Amino acid sequence: MSTEFATGQISLTDAAQAVKQVKDNISRVLVGQDAIIEDVLTVLFAGGHVLLEGVPGLGKTLLVRALAKSLSVSFSRVQFTPDLMPSDVVGHSMYDMKSGDFNIKKGPAFTNILLADEINRAPAKTQSALLEVMQEQQITIDGETLSIGSPFMVLATQNPLDQEGTYPLPEAELDRFMMKIELGFPSLEAEVELLKLNTKVVSNESEVSQLPAVLSVSNIAQIKQLCADILVDEKIYNYAVELVRSSRTWQGVLHGAGLRASINIIKAAKVMALMNGRDFVIPDDVKLVVPNILRHRLILSADLELEGVSFNEVISAILASVEAPRS
Repeated sequence: MSTEFATGQISLTDAAQAVKQVKDNISRVLVGQDAIIEDVLTVLFAGGHVLLEGVPGLGKTLLVRALAKSLSVSFSRVQFTPDLMPSDVVGHSMYDMKSGDFNIKKGPAFTNILLADEINRAPAKTQSALLEVMQEQQITIDGETLSIGSPFMVLATQNPLDQEGTYPLPEAELDRFMMKIELGFPSLEAEVELLKLNTKVVSNESEVSQLPAVLSVSNIAQIKQLCADILVDEKIYNYAVELVRSSRTWQGVLHGAGLRASINIIKAAKVMALMNGRDFVIPDDVKLVVPNILRHRLILSADLELEGVSFNEVISAILASVEAPRS
């Protein structure tokens, strides 16, 4: 049953508790991935989109399904394949022989939560079908522009690019994702727990459909507004911009992060503050969200790649080089 806040302005405590409720709800079926769940919820309340990367079987799709069930919102799933066409995602116009008119048949992108499963299995032409709706929350079909209701969030999953039959996402597509979250293998204890859950008569994945809806559309809007109103000091704004600008001149980085990076850092840091029961952002909020926001926005030189330097190492070095505000 959805949580209903009292009428009027909701408190920071109520909002933080509601977010924790959603996190706990998802954790019932996705074991050992608490940090990942928190990152995805950060993107949801910051009004962004998320790219989930990991080898098959780590629960990427399960996470998205559990999130959708925890919210009283509409949900659509598209399995991206090499033969998928843009119209299969956003929709198309059909000629009605009886009326002599063209009618628009809406695609699965007309929803609140869109799961783009294995997005890098489809070529760039199909991937680019999401560009407009991710940025402007609208879809244009045959010259007619249709708005998408709020909230709207794309959660795309992809396998690592060294797997066969994958197409790298173009930079313009990547930049529209607030975060790229890498899923790793769970701890030994969590993996044992997952083994127990998935070897029962009713598997862990089957229990997703039994999850209760915790938040309604109006609840989500209230929390998002509260996040937007979180206070940010001028020094924090400067800190975020300095981090992003450092990525553009960092040795071995061919292409640094753009303007969307600093915008997303502040938005995500505000949500982190709310989750921790604060009405103001601190430097640690920024540090926590920076890796997932910068990871997919940097292009490393061939020299760094040959040396085996990872994106995470470069981002850690950038964070270490820029002094955080002290007060």
